[in-house]
Amino acid sequence: MNAIEFIISGMLAAATPFLLAALGELVVERAGVLNLGVEGLMAFGAVLAFIIVYHGGGHFLGFVVAGLGSAALSLVFAIVALGFRANQVATGLAIGILGQGLSALFGKTYESLTVKALPKLAFPWLSDIPIVGGLFIQDIVVWISLVATFGIWAMFTYTKLGLVIRAVGENPKAAHAIGYPVISVRVLAIAFGGAMAGFAGAYAAVIYTPLWADGMIAGRGWIAIALVVFGTWLTGRIFLGACLFGAVSLMGLAAQATGMNVPLAVAVEPALSRHDHRARHHLGRSTPAEAERRRLARRTLRALAASLFFTRATRHMGERKLNATRATAL
Repeated sequence: MNAIEFIISGMLAAATPFLLAALGELVVERAGVLNLGVEGLMAFGAVLAFIIVYHGGGHFLGFVVAGLGSAALSLVFAIVALGFRANQVATGLAIGILGQGLSALFGKTYESLTVKALPKLAFPWLSDIPIVGGLFIQDIVVWISLVATFGIWAMFTYTKLGLVIRAVGENPKAAHAIGYPVISVRVLAIAFGGAMAGFAGAYAAVIYTPLWADGMIAGRGWIAIALVVFGTWLTGRIFLGACLFGAVSLMGLAAQATGMNVPLAVAVEPALSRHDHRARHHLGRSTPAEAERRRLARRTLRALAASLFFTRATRHMGERKLNATRATAL
């Protein structure tokens, strides 16, 4: 398998943790809430899933526990940010730190241990196509994430539920005036986002890299938040952005195999910069709610772009630790 086939075949699997977490954060932000604790929620879901699967509970139960655990942790964010009206940015960062701390605490005794990953499912004939055939050989969670992407797009486009979520996020006073429970909708959106982050962490821990090491999420949660902004809150663009980040991460591995070291920020900075320019261009013709959301997105985007260098350094250390633990396990 050459480098191109390696990147194409592994792109969807590498994109799945980004995609699941970003879809959850999309619903949260569409409801008018900014949760920056996705990294910690993913880490917490990852350790819960690994513990369940390691003790023989099965992957399905592991995903369920991860989703419920991360959703419960996200509800703490909802209580503090919505109930006590605390600053959402500070509260999200605190929840992220809490989730990472709980992950390190619970996972300490499972360091370097491995679990069995799920088998891959192949589409007949399509998987035999040269070069791109690897795209059609994926595990079931990858296919479910693609269905979830389509489902969330359809929800926002065609259903009353999607309309209610958008109304609550864009004009909560008008939504409340016509009888929609703004706080309840936002709490449910936050719980959904937490569950999706838990699923993303579970996938990273028990399927994509079925081996536990502290810090294995390695910045994926921050990248998921960046994807929502990068995709301008559109499901299709978020999917394409997740594939881009997945391919870039595999390109980094392929480059490292040849002795090169390409920072992730170098590859994605131009795309983020182009998005920032588009946000400026559309700002003048947006509604007041959309304009405020884009101003917040622009500030968040700058901070995330600056933090990608730190993310890459952290991820590099995590990959070195994973490689060392794999060698020990073998």
